[in-house]
Amino acid sequence: MRPLALLVLALAAPGSAEPAASAALDFSSLSAPAQRELSQALADEFCGCGAPHTLAACVQNHTACRHSRRLAQLAASFAALGATASELGVMLAHYNLSFREPRAKLPIDERMCVGDPKAAVTLAEFADFECPICGASRPVLESFVRERAGKVRLCYLPFPLPQHANALPAGQAALFARDQGKFWAVHDALFENQKRLSPDVIRELLDRAGLSGAAWAKAAAKGAYTEELERFRQAGVAAKIQGTPTVFINGRILEFTPTADALQLALDDEQEWQAHRGTWTADVTR
Repeated sequence: MRPLALLVLALAAPGSAEPAASAALDFSSLSAPAQRELSQALADEFCGCGAPHTLAACVQNHTACRHSRRLAQLAASFAALGATASELGVMLAHYNLSFREPRAKLPIDERMCVGDPKAAVTLAEFADFECPICGASRPVLESFVRERAGKVRLCYLPFPLPQHANALPAGQAALFARDQGKFWAVHDALFENQKRLSPDVIRELLDRAGLSGAAWAKAAAKGAYTEELERFRQAGVAAKIQGTPTVFINGRILEFTPTADALQLALDDEQEWQAHRGTWTADVTR
């Protein structure tokens, strides 16, 4: 196993997850244990572009294989969070497989999307309004799309979890607002108040958004939107989501918590995959 210090030498370009093709990668900011786990993972995995050598060798010697470089960066981000080499290997295997598996057909509702509808990339998020990780991911996703105007859009897919008492009424409120053209205002208000959600609070938030909380309460009492929410849930189950939030990029599942850096790497990979019509740039020895 090659020491990580011999593998990585230079930083990625400032403000971008995508380094120049000739630049090496710098993981020196990782803790010593994280570097050991990452180094092992890079030595255990194969080149992301299909050449018969390790991911470590590919990153060091085959800079044309940008996919491998992104794999290494993605692995580094999770090594920093404490992932072991074996966990990193599983993550990388699932991530690579996601490109070759059939894309999920998701029930996208344009009224619950933000960004250019003609954008080449759609991020679709299954989320629950009482899920704390969903709440933390919300500004990350929205900022990511806002900073890439015209290139990426974000669509919300409700997935109320049964262990959250107010997830179903919050989902009903979101769809109620959607039908009156105020989905995103209510979506944001629900997340901003997720620690104190209750039927009374939801009613109050709808009133503040210029809707009728009383009308929502009456409709919710009659079970309005429960069947539609169940259809969204079944779509998520069919797409093999394991929890919330789960993000898809053009129907391809991302099995990790969305961070800005991870999303950029996934976006760069998706754009290369599409540009090369379902393959990677050839891995050519420099």
